[in-house]
Amino acid sequence: MTMNKSAEDYLETILILSKRLPVVRSVDIATEMNFKKSSISVAMKHLREDECITVNESGFITLTEKGHAIATMIYERHTFLSNWLIALGIDEKTAVKDACRMEHVISPESFSAIKKYVSDSDLSCL
Repeated sequence: MTMNKSAEDYLETILILSKRLPVVRSVDIATEMNFKKSSISVAMKHLREDECITVNESGFITLTEKGHAIATMIYERHTFLSNWLIALGIDEKTAVKDACRMEHVISPESFSAIKKYVSDSDLSCL
């Protein structure tokens, strides 16, 4: 499924928040991403329409199976690419910033090849 960068970022943020908080609300996403709550509301409407999240009557946001799969993929890419760049000697701030851009544009084939190369090259500490 093709999804835009901002939608992927929202899903990844929901995943990360769901690991830290008992429930995830729009205000939590707005705070985490430093966005206005009104922007989050519009994005959540689109993610609901795309069947990536559900929102209950209390406003608690949950990833659907589809949303969780996308969020997990993006989070894995982000984590792996950040760690790889840091291992290559890139400072952490730059590595995280670059990984955030790379995670959205790299093809599944290229990402798999990089992961395989790193594991085969005794860089498996990533």
